[in-house]
Amino acid sequence: MNEKLKNFIIRAITGLVYVALLLGCTLWGPISAFLFFGAVAVATLWEFSTVVNNHAGASIARHLNALAGLLLISSVWLYVSGSESTSKMLGLYGLIMLYLLVSELYRKAENPLKNWALICLSQIYVTVPFALIPLLSVFYNPESEGYVYKWIYPISLFVFLWSNDTGAYLFGSILHKKFPAKLFPRISPNKSWVGSIGGGILTLLISIIAWKFVGDGMSLLQWLGFALVVVFFGTWGDLVESLLKRHLGIKDSGHVLPGHGGMLDRFDSSLLAIPASVIYLMYIG
Repeated sequence: MNEKLKNFIIRAITGLVYVALLLGCTLWGPISAFLFFGAVAVATLWEFSTVVNNHAGASIARHLNALAGLLLISSVWLYVSGSESTSKMLGLYGLIMLYLLVSELYRKAENPLKNWALICLSQIYVTVPFALIPLLSVFYNPESEGYVYKWIYPISLFVFLWSNDTGAYLFGSILHKKFPAKLFPRISPNKSWVGSIGGGILTLLISIIAWKFVGDGMSLLQWLGFALVVVFFGTWGDLVESLLKRHLGIKDSGHVLPGHGGMLDRFDSSLLAIPASVIYLMYIG
């Protein structure tokens, strides 16, 4: 078996496991969804902290940064479920963030300002998107005066992201010689306009299928709008992570996912697509 085929098989197996876990945990229910995305957020925060510590001259306390993120995510899940423990969880999150700021007075780090800035960036860039996922899946039902869990919106978001990536790869591979215009050569020289357009078209087609078979009260136009939001912000999310890696001088954010790189490499598109989708669905709801 040659190296190229071996890498393809490894990448395919890793991708299947990732997709199975995401779909299975999201479909199973709110507890499994929280456990999956909470674990993903912790791993991504740990990876982000490691990358900036190794390549940006920072010295972030990785375990506390990751714990803070998990507490914020937990507080949002508790909030949407109507739990009275939300404020206590937020209080713990605030305490850890305060400690991370005050601790720089005693650590004698070379660049405390950089540590502060990167801690805040990691919480905004990584934690907040994962913390917003329950706002896509848990809704208040005035008739029953309780909360209902709907998996359709988070699942659709990730299916749209995968469709966009797949369409961009296929159209880009087939048509790049005829349409060589690059989308953002300064940041990601492999991305082409024809690939991006192809990915968007495929995602719009998938959104029509979602409207036809699921609907959930949204019109076709609203489903198409949802898909476009994911396409645009998913592409920008990919480019933002590419800019981060280019600035740090690294190819992959990590190696935890064989054939796919790191957690940031795998979830980069979703980090901008999730907040944008939450805002979109709030305004059309």
